[in-house]
Amino acid sequence: MYLLEGCADNVESVVNAYKGGADRIELCSNLVIGGTTPSVSLLAQSKERVDIPIRPLIRPRFGDFLYNDEEIREMEDTIKDLKAAGADGVVIGTLTADGRLDRDVMRRLIDAASDLPVTLHRAFDMTRDPYEALEDAVSLGIDTILTSGQKNACLEAVPLLMELSKRANSRINIMAGGGVNANVIKTLMEETEVKAFHMSGKAVTESRMEYRNPDVNMGLKSLSEYEKWVSKEENFKKAREVLNGGK
Repeated sequence: MYLLEGCADNVESVVNAYKGGADRIELCSNLVIGGTTPSVSLLAQSKERVDIPIRPLIRPRFGDFLYNDEEIREMEDTIKDLKAAGADGVVIGTLTADGRLDRDVMRRLIDAASDLPVTLHRAFDMTRDPYEALEDAVSLGIDTILTSGQKNACLEAVPLLMELSKRANSRINIMAGGGVNANVIKTLMEETEVKAFHMSGKAVTESRMEYRNPDVNMGLKSLSEYEKWVSKEENFKKAREVLNGGK
């Protein structure tokens, strides 16, 4: 009745989410910047370790969801490569400059995925009209919309999640994401009709580096070079217990 999806950007996290009770994995790279497309190798290694569906994220770069011709071609080619490597679905999202779902580009990506099921990712949360985007997604044959209810955290968007679930009316799955944990799932189960939940269940772990150069930063200065995000099995177990009717 309920679906628990884990979001993971490394094999350790994939395995931990699976052991904790995840039904499906959204696989990405660079979760710290919202996620980008994972490599074929990461997908292959993940498929070797777990026997639940894995849907790779198709996002060529950090930033907005308005893509140029080269990026669109890259996404089409990547979808085909990941499908050949065993992807069980894909996670996509493209917008027009005026904040609507780009139906033409979405159709191209869906065609590249062929018969694979498709999730519309949180590009949905950046649309100007979520109800219009919902109907566009349904018309495109997308099976799931991942959304935080157009807020940073889904718990801030209970009214919209309730309305989206009602309007979806079993035509498409509404999956809540953004700040999801066991407590949030319990609240959303009580207050909405949402039956699918997306979480990373992550915790920060320390790097194994012994020597650390304090004068060099390889990326954003706000991010430590010596921390790693890893999904924790226990966090998924707690969420699974709630979904199974536990306390």
